[in-house]
Amino acid sequence: MKSIKFAIITHVAHVHDKNEYLAYAPYVQEMNIWFKYVDEVIIVAPLKIELTEIDIPYKHSKIDFRNVPDFNLTTFGNILSSVFKLPSIIWKTFHAMQNADHIHLRCPGNMGLIGCFVQIFFPRKTKTAKYAGNWDPKSAQPWTYKLQKYILNNTFLTRNMQVLVYGEWNGNSANIKPFFTATYSDSEKENIQKDSLDSGAKFIFVGSLVSGKNPMYAVKLIQKLLEEGNNITLDLYGEGSERNSLENYIQTNKLENHIVLKGNNNKEILKEAYKKCQFVILPSKSEGWPKAIAEGMFWGSFPLATKVSCVPFMLDYGKRGILLEMDLEKDFQTIQGLLLNQEDFSAKSNAALNWSQKYTTDIFEAEIKNLLSK
Repeated sequence: MKSIKFAIITHVAHVHDKNEYLAYAPYVQEMNIWFKYVDEVIIVAPLKIELTEIDIPYKHSKIDFRNVPDFNLTTFGNILSSVFKLPSIIWKTFHAMQNADHIHLRCPGNMGLIGCFVQIFFPRKTKTAKYAGNWDPKSAQPWTYKLQKYILNNTFLTRNMQVLVYGEWNGNSANIKPFFTATYSDSEKENIQKDSLDSGAKFIFVGSLVSGKNPMYAVKLIQKLLEEGNNITLDLYGEGSERNSLENYIQTNKLENHIVLKGNNNKEILKEAYKKCQFVILPSKSEGWPKAIAEGMFWGSFPLATKVSCVPFMLDYGKRGILLEMDLEKDFQTIQGLLLNQEDFSAKSNAALNWSQKYTTDIFEAEIKNLLSK
C-alpha cells in the first residue's frame, strides 16, 4: 500500500495528556483501526481540559494535532460568536486537507459541516466520511445535519468520496456506502447461556444520561413492570445532564433496590454487564448505529429499542427484539408478555446474537483497509 497522510476533521473534543492525545473511547477504538493503514495523521479538532473515564489514547507514532476552538450554531448568540472563530477554523481545515493524501470527515457535527464545504475545493483527493447519525431522509433533523447530508450525497459538490452510512435508504447517490460499526473481534465470541427468566430478569441501559437517549422512559417502564410483581432490575451505565432528575425519581419512588445508576465504565465492565443481563434497552429519540444495542445483541441480550434509523433492520422488524412504541402501556404489555414466554425470549435472543456476531472488528478492519487502498 502506498504511503498515506491521513487528515481527520472532527468535532470530537480531545485531551492532551503525557504526550498523548485522547478522546471518547468508541471513536478512538475505531480510528485506531484506520491508523493501522496510514503513515501520518493530521487531526483537526477542539481540545478540552478534563480527562474522563471513557477517554483513551490514539495508537500512532506520527500525529499532527491542530487545535480549533469549539463552536455551535444553536442560538443567535452562538452564531455571532462563531463568526469570529470561523476564519481560523476554515483555514486550518483547508491547510490540513491540502497537506493530506486522504481526507476523512466525521459527521454530523459542526466540524463535519465545515469539512463538507472545504472538501469541495479538493475534488481529486481521495476522501471518506463517516456519517454516524441517522441517514433516514424522512427523519426530523437539525438543518445543519440536512445540509451535511445534501453536500455529501451530491456527486457534483462531493467527488472521489465514499460516505459510510448506517442502513440502506432510497435516493442515495453513488457516493453512499451502507456500513456498520463493530466493537468485538471474532476471537471474543463465546457460547453465552442466559439465566432463565423464571429466576428474574436483569435489564441494562448503556448511553449518555440525556433527554435524547430517554433514560427516564426506561426507568418508568421498569417501575411499571415492578408494580406488576415482576422480579427485575435495571442498571444504567453512563453520565449526563439527566442524572440528578433520575436519582431524584428513583429515590422518590423508592426504587433504589431495583434501579441503580452505575456511571461511566470501561469496555470490559460493560462487556461483563452485557453477558449477565437478559435485556438491553435504548428508548432513544435518534440514533445512527445504536452501539449499545449491537453490543448487547453480540452477547445474547434481548434488545428493546425505538424505531429510529437502522434499528428496525437490526431487529429484523421485531423478529430478534422488540421495537418500542414509546407508549408506556403498550410497551409494558409487550414486555410483560415476553417475560412469561421463555421460548420466545430464547429464540429471539439467539437470533440477535447470531446476527450481531457477523459484524466483528475483523470484518470492519478488512473493509477499512479496502477503503484506504482505493
